[in-house]
Amino acid sequence: MTQYFTADYAWLWALGLALALFIPVRQLIWALSVKRAERKADTDEAQRRALHRRAGFTSALLCLVFAVLYTSYLFGSS
Repeated sequence: MTQYFTADYAWLWALGLALALFIPVRQLIWALSVKRAERKADTDEAQRRALHRRAGFTSALLCLVFAVLYTSYLFGSS
């Protein structure tokens, strides 16, 4: 079991962390963007779906970058 906690499996841990963070971060980004859009004007269902897709793309990039940087720091690999 200890062989899984080495720098050889850093990408596996980064992928797992990114997947674990994806849904909560997407929901947070989506909720904040919908609130901002509703403050400016009324939003319809099409705008909400577009904001949800944008939040998904943004959170995927954000979570992946964070997870790779965190696991590289954690495992001490470059």
